Amino acid sequence: MTRREAILSLSAASAVMAAPPRVPVVPLSVVERTDATVDSYLKTQITEAGPWLGSVPDDYLQHSAGTASGLIESMTAALLYPESKHFGSNALVARIRLAGAFLERSQSPEGFIDLLSTNFNSPPDTGFVVHNVGTAAALAKLYQNDEVLEILRPFLVNAGRGLAKGGIHTPNHRWVVSSALAQINDVFPDPAYVARIQQWLAEGIDIDDDGQYTERSTVTYNTICDRAFTVLAAKLKKPELLEPVRKNLRAMTYLLHPDGEVVTEVSKRQDQYVRGTMAGYWFPVQYLAVHDSDGQFSTMARQLGAQNARLSTLMEYPELAVPLPAAVALPEDYEKAMPVIGLTRIRRGALDGTVIMQDNSRFFSARKGPVVIEAVRFATSFFGKGQFIPAATVKRGNGYVLTQSLEAPYYQPLVPPQAVDYKTWPTVRDRRKKTQICKLEQSAVVTEKAGGFDLRIQARGISGVTALGVPLAVEISLREGGQLEGCRPAPHVDGAWVLEKDYATYRVEGKTVRFGPGVAPHLLTQLRGAEAKLPGTSVYVTGYTPFDRTISFEFS
Repeated sequence: MTRREAILSLSAASAVMAAPPRVPVVPLSVVERTDATVDSYLKTQITEAGPWLGSVPDDYLQHSAGTASGLIESMTAALLYPESKHFGSNALVARIRLAGAFLERSQSPEGFIDLLSTNFNSPPDTGFVVHNVGTAAALAKLYQNDEVLEILRPFLVNAGRGLAKGGIHTPNHRWVVSSALAQINDVFPDPAYVARIQQWLAEGIDIDDDGQYTERSTVTYNTICDRAFTVLAAKLKKPELLEPVRKNLRAMTYLLHPDGEVVTEVSKRQDQYVRGTMAGYWFPVQYLAVHDSDGQFSTMARQLGAQNARLSTLMEYPELAVPLPAAVALPEDYEKAMPVIGLTRIRRGALDGTVIMQDNSRFFSARKGPVVIEAVRFATSFFGKGQFIPAATVKRGNGYVLTQSLEAPYYQPLVPPQAVDYKTWPTVRDRRKKTQICKLEQSAVVTEKAGGFDLRIQARGISGVTALGVPLAVEISLREGGQLEGCRPAPHVDGAWVLEKDYATYRVEGKTVRFGPGVAPHLLTQLRGAEAKLPGTSVYVTGYTPFDRTISFEFS
């Protein structure tokens, strides 16, 4: 009998005797990936006596509780899954014991661990560690391995005691802690855990009408919130807690570029502008695809599962290891406004564009295949504060009109006179009369057209006051990997090019974007008060106010 046949036999037996739950038939690639992870941990875990016994050092020779918890999760899954090459290994039990003891030594008297990069005696970071250890404990209980369960008990019980009282830093931490408590309660029940969860839930769930949580973190913290609410719904038998997960995942279908990369410009956390995918969403996507029989989530789960499905999750939730519902295509042709988060997404098959409508200098980006306009920005040297950051946006016809108004005065002597020194200079400035007040209006209009976009940029003001006009520079940032033609190098700035006239072309892997026409009455690209040039290749169009120019982007 093969191992796979043994799994099926064990699943059938569980219906007639006190045995482990239905053992899921997991794709071999998932099992092999877990085994490879375990092999790596076996090589790197510290087994010599000393303070780091049981831990796994990182590249900087730091020993974190988080990595030890990942070892425990992976090793427990491999230990208990019949098709793993590590199935039933006593050596793995010994290694889990070492890691569990390290976690216990890592706990403060309150039951918390440290996140060495920033947080100490930290309840929320303890919650993240519990997510892994709690999964391992759930597997040990489900698959009736009392030895592993007892190894993990001290750490989890101490953590639960602390999490039932401990505080948080950020909005998502409430759900990190709550889901960790739900996991502990699932294996070592305590009414205090559920009471604390109810306290956090009583604050309400922080998801807006555009389907984003407070931090709008489309690669990182959305995934954490979605996982937390999925766990809470399952462990507490509260299916209503799946609703924010549905709402967020539905919104995410409009925040995907054609190649699966995620729109991150709206994030309020460290993943802003970071390139990322939906990888971290696999568990809630798979869960809702199965539980809701949802075709779009099924499509996403198929795309994500090959590389991101976790053996431990499929063992803990065996109902997820079933054939997925029929696939339904994700949106590929739309113009989707998300006014709460200040963003509009335009997608036409392989071509897409993003308009950031407020509070962001990178107000436009577009791509088709490997050709990516990472961002378009512009600035004037207006009193060192001329970076264009939209303050308001309206839609007129087919265009999105983004506007900003700037003002800068000069100041007169105080009347009546008074002594001013370094201490009082800032506090008395607003009492001075303002003269020579200069005003500048800046705007950008983004309009979709066949095969691309038109971008009209205007800056006007202080007419008749200044003799030459205010210098202006438009920056078009290009993703690396292509060949640029039609531009000249900008002086004294690496990676900066100037489009003096006509059109530039940028080619990547046989695909092209053509943009222009250019103009360059001056070659100054790094204006005083403007944000620093973006990394990589940037093309500049320059001018003076009054400025009114339309730059076309044509993809092929």
